Amino acid sequence: MKPYDREDSKRDQVRDMFDHIAPTYDRLNHLLSMNVDRMWRRRVVRIVRRMHPKRILDVATGTGDLAIAMAERIHECRILGVDISEAMLEKARRKIAARGLDEHITLDRGDAEHLDVGDGNVDVATVAFGVRNFENIEACLREIRRTIKPGGALVVLEFSKPRNRFFGALYHWYFHKILPRIGRLLSKDPCAYEYLPESVDEFPSPEAFAAMLRDAGFVSCEVRSVSFGIAQIYIARR
Repeated sequence: MKPYDREDSKRDQVRDMFDHIAPTYDRLNHLLSMNVDRMWRRRVVRIVRRMHPKRILDVATGTGDLAIAMAERIHECRILGVDISEAMLEKARRKIAARGLDEHITLDRGDAEHLDVGDGNVDVATVAFGVRNFENIEACLREIRRTIKPGGALVVLEFSKPRNRFFGALYHWYFHKILPRIGRLLSKDPCAYEYLPESVDEFPSPEAFAAMLRDAGFVSCEVRSVSFGIAQIYIARR
């Protein structure tokens, strides 16, 4: 699905959407998730840190939250953050400079389907809340795999749908009724925060996405549910 009712590509629409909401993106993320998104990223950082990477590729880096968290907690690593939205990257640059992490994080505008990274060039690749926005998920997964050295890993953090009947119903009400209204009011984009829950509904189940990772050439995939299934962490080995 696409964010807007237009004829152009999903890639172009996603870029425009994030350019529009970049000024309020961080504040809305933390508000709407009640800061739980910070906890999820810390879990990803702990997983990546145990892999002792020297080079990390952070795809769909956005405003750099995950890249910054990894740079602050994983010593002697170099991180390349890639995103298609220049407005999001500009916010990331300011945050990185404010934390004195310029020597550890490099940012590049780019498309997950055509990464300007050599074959087997990184130890670990990460994607946080970005896979849903890929125009061609299968092609992007294959392209990301290409950049990872043999024995390395891809770690994906992505929204999911809780399976507990009561909690799932409560979450669905919040996600589809409350979140879009707050997002629309604060972001000034009437479509962006309607696209979010709809894109989560459309995203493959954890089992189906794990199968997609294996089909893309990863040799194994571990799935870890977080916060009662609101999100999933996928650890796919190259």
